[in-house]
Amino acid sequence: MMTKFRGVRSPLHAIGDGRIGMDWINRYIDQPLLHGAAGLLRSWHLRTRQPPELLEPTWNLVVLSFLLIASGQVVAGKPFALSVAALVMLALPSVRKLLSAAKAGGGGYGAREYKSLRARAIAKREAEWSVRIIVLFASACLPFIARIDDPVGAYFMLGASIWFVLTGPLKAYLDAAEPPEPNEGDRTYNGVFHLG
Repeated sequence: MMTKFRGVRSPLHAIGDGRIGMDWINRYIDQPLLHGAAGLLRSWHLRTRQPPELLEPTWNLVVLSFLLIASGQVVAGKPFALSVAALVMLALPSVRKLLSAAKAGGGGYGAREYKSLRARAIAKREAEWSVRIIVLFASACLPFIARIDDPVGAYFMLGASIWFVLTGPLKAYLDAAEPPEPNEGDRTYNGVFHLG
């Protein structure tokens, strides 16, 4: 039985297929950022003893507070009132999430919450790979392509760019990152997740 000789595929042909490009992006950009986000969630949980899903809304409120202070220094009058209204609208989902977590109170972060967050992170990690890369690329390009001649409009666009750059990629990667393991004396948790 004879086999057909198909020749050797050149590396340039593989680049044309997109395999090397996607593998390179996955290996050197996406995976390190996922590991960094997982480390950030772990250190947040260890230092604050708060559930890891509260890091993103807390960071969003920190960035919006910085932008509120900066807008008070740069604009005044109606543009300042408009910027305050826009920043408050951007802050409402984060405030609502933090308030609902405070109302839930003593539930804390245990094995059940870890399993739920982990399952959601795995689903987002697999299904939203391209979304993370697009958000990352958009956040890298946005400050350079957003040019407006009107000074007040330019300040608004600069503020929107800063907000997106500081919160968009972080949210995308925190949602897909491996959550930290809760440190509680749950035997089922230890038996299931600490094999070997």
